[in-house]
Amino acid sequence: MSVVTGARVGHGFGQQTMVAGAPMRRQVELPEALEATRDCFATAHLKEISYYVGGPEDGQPLVLLHSINAAPSAFEMKPLYDHYRATRRVYVPELPGFGFSDRSDRPYSPELYANAIVAFLTNVVQKPADVVAFSLSSEFAARAALSASERFLSLGLLSPTGFGVRKLPSGGVGQAMHGVFTLPGLGQGLYRLLTQRPSIRYFLQRSYVGKPPEEMVEYAYATSRQPGARHAPYRFLAGQLFTREATETLYAKVEVPVLVLYDRDANVGFDLLPAFVAEHPNWTAVRIEPTLGLPQWERTTECVAALDAFWAARG
Repeated sequence: MSVVTGARVGHGFGQQTMVAGAPMRRQVELPEALEATRDCFATAHLKEISYYVGGPEDGQPLVLLHSINAAPSAFEMKPLYDHYRATRRVYVPELPGFGFSDRSDRPYSPELYANAIVAFLTNVVQKPADVVAFSLSSEFAARAALSASERFLSLGLLSPTGFGVRKLPSGGVGQAMHGVFTLPGLGQGLYRLLTQRPSIRYFLQRSYVGKPPEEMVEYAYATSRQPGARHAPYRFLAGQLFTREATETLYAKVEVPVLVLYDRDANVGFDLLPAFVAEHPNWTAVRIEPTLGLPQWERTTECVAALDAFWAARG
């Protein structure tokens, strides 16, 4: 494996280059998302996956998984990483299609992401770990736990998808949507429009009770300006990364202890969660109020307290 130190890449989020005295198109560098060592790995079946790691080497492993959207990154998990790196060995992988991981144009799928998580736990962490996943990555983590439960001590889910009553588009509709998104010229232009700073601020504000941190806006902008950045998000926007009936096909089959942290969310519903938790004794849900989808940022202290209590009860 090749190792990259935790030093920043470049000195800012953007850089204007000059050729013969004339400004060229703005080139946006991607800084490190976390104050951590960054490394990468690949397997015979998985292209390069980047990850951050920090904390004492003998600390109990904790794996943090960022969400999937138009411009996600390991930066989404920064508050939890910053807190737990003092006492635990904390790993934050960048899922395929994002961050410094491979962003090639390929068929991104729930199975691909679940396999990447299992490969990461097996090849990099190498010990059973507490795993905390955010939003749609909750479904991938649950799928991974079904195929490799021995790699999981527990599963924490932040604002997980799969508990709403909204129906997903059919497979045919999803394929058609993806076809439109990837039309020559149109696809790239649409993605750039969705990831302009005003658009990023708008969508973040929908998930934030207060004002979203500007550093989050800037990092989302930077990561969305990397080569191949649109490929995985277009699978997401076409609904092709969600699992139908996730409560029954995935969550109900998970046997490790599970904690859900949630409140309200403009993009995710939790209508099915109370009844589901009541019927599954290995599941616990804690409401982190008031939040709109980013509890780890707006109520870090409350999230940490809930996670610590959950892990302590697990023994």
